[in-house]
Amino acid sequence: MIWPPLKPKRPLFTRSTIGAGLLILVIIVIRSANGQPANASVDGDTIDPTKFRLTFDENFKTLDVSAWGPGTMWIAHTPWSGDFGDAKFDDPGPDGPFSITSNGLVITARQDAQGRWHSGLLASMDGIGPAQTGFAQGYGYFEMCATFSNGPGVWPAFWLISKDRRYGTAELDVVEFYGAFNNKFHTTIHFWGNSHSSYGMGWVITVPRGILSRQYNTYGVLILPEVIKVYFNRQEIWSIPTPPEFRTPMYILVDLALGGGWPTNHLQSPQAMDIQYIRAYQTN
Repeated sequence: MIWPPLKPKRPLFTRSTIGAGLLILVIIVIRSANGQPANASVDGDTIDPTKFRLTFDENFKTLDVSAWGPGTMWIAHTPWSGDFGDAKFDDPGPDGPFSITSNGLVITARQDAQGRWHSGLLASMDGIGPAQTGFAQGYGYFEMCATFSNGPGVWPAFWLISKDRRYGTAELDVVEFYGAFNNKFHTTIHFWGNSHSSYGMGWVITVPRGILSRQYNTYGVLILPEVIKVYFNRQEIWSIPTPPEFRTPMYILVDLALGGGWPTNHLQSPQAMDIQYIRAYQTN
């Protein structure tokens, strides 16, 4: 099996910025023999968010989004103004990629009459630099409940980016799903700094075949000063000591991208990502 490339949604620093330095990427493949969610941690604890203080509660009864803000809960683009993947992220609107159902938010990817793909992204911060507004939080627990379509070439994700990017960008991908493989998902961390400080680590989590598409699942990350723990259906799947670059406020992004290193030529239109909620909690 050749695993898909673990790479950032968009190069937050170009190769000319980082020079000829080496970006170290460690891929740790985690499997379970019985097909149950694999566990990469020492103790494999469960988490109960009701014990924490709710700080961000998006149940998608309505959708508070604009193209670029300010003044809305979400914007429909990355705050650094960069699309990625093989679909254009469209603005909200009657013909846009976002719709609300009784179950929550649906992000739909479609081909237009010319065969070009269009899809959607949400970010909880509306820009970069001193004027940025929106939701970001240092430490705490972040969680999404969602289901994915599993067509070859779909690439949905739930991820966090550091608000302060003066010295580099911390990125934590709680889940990246490559639809060509319906029994696993990826979770990664990256730091994009100079040539001597950039690094990345990735895990491949094996799950029961088709579970990511046939039911809603939760994907969560607990960030503490000492440790980062990632959870699938509130069961810990891996943990690492918190790198210094992740001891900082992070904001939320969620998207239905296409591609990510896999072709979309056999992908049928439309494709969808259904999200029941996105929440954040403070642990203290």
